[in-house]
Amino acid sequence: MARWIAALSGLSLVAIAFIAASRVADTREGLIAEVVTLFAGLVGMLLLLYGLVPKRAPVASDATPASPSPRRAGPRSANDLLLGSAGLLVAAVLLTGLVMSGGSQWAVIGALLLLPMIAGCVYLCAAFMAAPERDWTISLRRLIGR
Repeated sequence: MARWIAALSGLSLVAIAFIAASRVADTREGLIAEVVTLFAGLVGMLLLLYGLVPKRAPVASDATPASPSPRRAGPRSANDLLLGSAGLLVAAVLLTGLVMSGGSQWAVIGALLLLPMIAGCVYLCAAFMAAPERDWTISLRRLIGR
């Protein structure tokens, strides 16, 4: 129940942020509206994520040590290559837009912000290429659902 309340209050704070964004101007009231926009958006997204992300299952506190997670069974599918290359393409488009509109300094800041995404996409492509067995089929069902 608390997660539903958090999700609904987060959604309402995001709505307040969009409403306050329409009142931003170069006046004192506009600056206050800008602060309301930023804080309402930040807190709203945090509450929304808290409400929507599922809770982890409790870990059993047995005396036996936890076994390491088993490796992925079967060959790597081309889904990894597709997702990795699509992510790298999106990062390249975003960084190109930053270079063209904001200059190289903004592109460096954008690259730092995109670094986790770029690293994950490179990992997916490299894991597919380094796998001893590869499955070259792309399954949309595996991409969308679990």
